[in-house]
Amino acid sequence: MSHTKLDLQDPGPVESLPFVLPADAVPDRLDKVLARLIPEHSRSRLQAWIEAGHVWVAGRPGRIRTRVGPGDCIQVWPQAAPEDLAYVPEDIAFEVVAESPDWLVIDKPAGLVTHPGAGNWQGTLLNGLLFRYPALAQVARAGIVHRLDKDTSGLMVVARNETAQTHLVRQLQARTVHREYCALVHGRLAGSGRVQAAIGRDPRVPVRMSVIRPVAPRPALTAYRALAQGTIGGEAVSHVQCRLETGRTHQIRVHLASLQHPLLGDILYGGRPLAGARRQMLHARALGFIDPRTGVEQIFCRLPPEDYQQVCAAIEWQEQGRGTD
Repeated sequence: MSHTKLDLQDPGPVESLPFVLPADAVPDRLDKVLARLIPEHSRSRLQAWIEAGHVWVAGRPGRIRTRVGPGDCIQVWPQAAPEDLAYVPEDIAFEVVAESPDWLVIDKPAGLVTHPGAGNWQGTLLNGLLFRYPALAQVARAGIVHRLDKDTSGLMVVARNETAQTHLVRQLQARTVHREYCALVHGRLAGSGRVQAAIGRDPRVPVRMSVIRPVAPRPALTAYRALAQGTIGGEAVSHVQCRLETGRTHQIRVHLASLQHPLLGDILYGGRPLAGARRQMLHARALGFIDPRTGVEQIFCRLPPEDYQQVCAAIEWQEQGRGTD
């Protein structure tokens, strides 16, 4: 007979799975015994359930190292995996810049994760899109065709149907989508150029990407142009415009760091939080694509957010045209 436990952290009662260990059971740790009883769940997930109090032994919450053996009664209240709850609507703040029956252009705020993933299964842009546009539940990835890093602000296009999504993805693959960024970097960067260096995982630091002996590298090309130079407390900084010709993870951050000009605030790639920069100073300021239905080019521009402009205001610029417009 199953029992019901009310967990105040859960939305409601969850049916338990009861087990009574047989007389010939070999005594062992609770997590190992559970792994044999319900092998469809990973050991790490079972351990998480135990630690959260969702596994009881003899009427009391168990521990991972609790020894259980013949005759012991175990109750398990299975919990949904985080990924099972990822695609749920949530009221998330973001601005819609423009929309049509086929696409949305949004201004993603810094600090918002684009798509659910490890460590960020909820509270993402995807959850917000599903809340504001429920029909996107019928489109793969809620219509998201490209991403911005969590702490990068700016423009993104989202498809509202599968036909538009396919069309926009093909434009990305053909490198005909115009994606222009502005960035504040350390050092005096002048002129213009192109960085063509394959990017892959850093073999020493898995959360980083690298152009130096990368793991599974993919071709990457970034065009850049210096907009202005200045100083903060005597330290040189530059304002840079970047255009993506490919779209690899952390591409602009990695490529500019490879030139010894990491982004202000980008601690992962050697930047420092000058003038109160609490994130990487990177903003997707312009976006252009072909409307899948009409064939007409759509172009959008957006000023950097307030935190970016505050850092710009703290810089002693040596020339006009510092690139915030």
